[in-house]
Amino acid sequence: MNRSVSRSVLAFLLVVVFALPAWAEDRHEPRLITVTGDAEVKVAPDEVILTVGVETWNKDLGVAKAQNDERVRTVLALAKEFRIEQKHVQTDHISIEPRYRDNYERRKFIGYFVRKTIVFTLKDISKFEALLSRTLEAGANYVHGIQFRTTELRKHRDEARALAIRAAREKANDLAKELGQKVGKPYSVREDRAGWWYPYNTWWGGRSGGWMAQNVVQDYGLTSSVVGSSIALGQINVNAKVTVSFELK
Repeated sequence: MNRSVSRSVLAFLLVVVFALPAWAEDRHEPRLITVTGDAEVKVAPDEVILTVGVETWNKDLGVAKAQNDERVRTVLALAKEFRIEQKHVQTDHISIEPRYRDNYERRKFIGYFVRKTIVFTLKDISKFEALLSRTLEAGANYVHGIQFRTTELRKHRDEARALAIRAAREKANDLAKELGQKVGKPYSVREDRAGWWYPYNTWWGGRSGGWMAQNVVQDYGLTSSVVGSSIALGQINVNAKVTVSFELK
């Protein structure tokens, strides 16, 4: 590299270095107001998932398993009685466990415990109470979960999200007004964790659920029970939460 080229490169670098502070001074950070918007849509359920368990035990493993198999077959046969499609019936958990009772002198063998979990997805919730009773009569000795759901979850999630955005803008306008400011266009939007809420009961190989608060509530369908039934269906809470930063004018 000759001297003239070197001088040109050096001059360019000096110009860039001295220009950086001036560029930084000219760049202004946006004046923002950041708020969260929460919304909840309450929905009447149109399907139910019933999870039941069958447990048998005997000191003879073959006997314990045979007894369990017989009960499970009887429970599974209910799918035909209640016109539940096979794709909506599932054996969710199987376990065989030897158990002992410990004392100061020796370890006493109790027997083999055989467990199976069966999950029914019932599309006609008017038949739910009858199905629950029949599973217990057929040999199920545990009710692990009763989960009411909606088949239009996506639709209600979209509605909850739109309500959350609206709530965020209204909150930003109210806060800015108290400060003598006005809200401009949105600068950034983030959707926070949300979903539908249901207290999933714990069972063999259990699961859990969660919930969140809201500042907007929308009701869809207020039917809370089946006529002539002792079961109150209630409503499902579909939630959405967003965090939005707006520019201040």
